[in-house]
Amino acid sequence: MEGMVQDEGSSSVTSSSPLHIFSLMSLSPGLGSPWIREMKSEERGLYLIHLLISCANQVAAGSLENANIGLEQISHLASPDGDTMQRIAAYFTEALADRVIKAWPGLYKALNSTKISSIAEGILVRRSFFDLCPFLKLAFVITNQAIMEAMEGEKIVHIIDLCAAEPAQWIALLQALKARPEGPPHLRITGIHEHKEVLEQTALCLTEEAEKLDIPFQFNPVVSKLESLDIENLRVKTGEAVAVSSTLQLHSLLASDDEIMRKKSSPPKSMNSAQLHRVFKMNQSTLGELMEKDLVNGYSPGHDSASSSPLPTSAKMESFLMSLWGLSPKIMVVTEQESNHNGSTLMERLLEALYFYASLFDCLESTVPRASMERIKVEKMLYGEEIKNIIACEGVERKERHEKLDRWIQRLDLSGFGRVPLSYFGLLQARRLLQSYGCDGYRIKEENGCLVICWQDRALFSVSSWRFRRYD
Repeated sequence: MEGMVQDEGSSSVTSSSPLHIFSLMSLSPGLGSPWIREMKSEERGLYLIHLLISCANQVAAGSLENANIGLEQISHLASPDGDTMQRIAAYFTEALADRVIKAWPGLYKALNSTKISSIAEGILVRRSFFDLCPFLKLAFVITNQAIMEAMEGEKIVHIIDLCAAEPAQWIALLQALKARPEGPPHLRITGIHEHKEVLEQTALCLTEEAEKLDIPFQFNPVVSKLESLDIENLRVKTGEAVAVSSTLQLHSLLASDDEIMRKKSSPPKSMNSAQLHRVFKMNQSTLGELMEKDLVNGYSPGHDSASSSPLPTSAKMESFLMSLWGLSPKIMVVTEQESNHNGSTLMERLLEALYFYASLFDCLESTVPRASMERIKVEKMLYGEEIKNIIACEGVERKERHEKLDRWIQRLDLSGFGRVPLSYFGLLQARRLLQSYGCDGYRIKEENGCLVICWQDRALFSVSSWRFRRYD
């Protein structure tokens, strides 16, 4: 097709594969068939998974006509207010369509020229995510405990927050510091954010709390994107004990020109007949369980090739980490998504993202009513936008380059940081928070001195702790 480039990681379903039946379905207009209308939720979910994979293959191969047929079929079954799989399919379909339209920059820009992004609405959506799911609360509890332990006895503490959009974390820390046996230190927080209004709101909340607690406090706002941050603006002073908090931020620094680093990767395996037979006999209670049964072309995200492949180089990331290392932090706590969405091909990223976001959507399905506007906004404006960035964008535009804990361990170790095992007390605090949350699906486990936050058995976020290490 003219205007579209075939993706190197595209895979095709051969006529000898059991998926051939599904591929024929996905390219035929038989959506009015009674058996499709009468599908149970699990059957429809499975069918949508196969339609998505078939459509993604057509997009990756540059076949616009077949991709269009697939997108139309999925749109009849998907819904942003339906069951879990219908919701996921709606956002993955939107992302695939976005990727197709990007082949015509003029058309894409025209369709998006009047879109308005509200800073206030973005803050509200992240606040809803904070309220509806415990992930950020857990990361903040673990981070604060690591900082408290590292700063024991320190009189002047300087915390650098790489995304100072959520004052709740530091309000809790101020309260904990007030209760220290030796009394609170002089605390300075440098908050980084690209929007001045966000920093002003954070500064107001924290200053009020510090005054209430009678803690000497300063807030240093730095209006900047992380990628263009000037380290000198952090104004670290001699005698300060430095802590760095990075919550879901570092992965954006991996964005680079993919064409320079693009490598050939083998296509995903086709599903064999035994696996397909298991699919039809399964009776899964949640989409997360459905996705964990090696349904998608025999692909298992727990054993992806990314972990064993060489660590991709990123000059921006290396430079940024070296700058942080130069501040000699006593503690740096890093929270990241525990998934590999930084594959070089569309199909790699789509399959990994399906597994990851299946669990995130499952969390909300299990704890929040389907009609909740808060839930719908989190799914659309947070999860949906992340999915769109992972699937539709390439090069420097693709910021959501999530990588797994083993990659971050390699990267931070190479940058001169030494790992600090998170304490058992921090783990206990996190588990106590989960118990008060009143939902059985959430788990937290220790892994090589780091903590991993899970939904059921699926790891979703990792928290690791580091400190300045002198080179020998």
